[in-house]
Amino acid sequence: METYSPFSASMGQALWVIMIVAGPPLIIMLVVGLIISMIQAATSINEQTVSFVPKLLTFILFPALYGATAGDLLIDYTRDLLTHIPDDIK
Repeated sequence: METYSPFSASMGQALWVIMIVAGPPLIIMLVVGLIISMIQAATSINEQTVSFVPKLLTFILFPALYGATAGDLLIDYTRDLLTHIPDDIK
């Protein structure tokens, strides 16, 4: 027999929000790092700044483009979580 728990539903929604907010920046950073690594391997350039600067620019640019969407999602999740507290404690 399975019982419904509002807490488990909230945690499932939290994990989904985390994946949506954190996933795209991590994937973009992974792709940029892989491309830079392939270029460094092909050209035999082993300087650290060649790898660091594109990742830093990506880290700054991507949240500027995606930040509003992620912020809206986090605000909606928080609002939903706070409005369902009375239902969860019953």
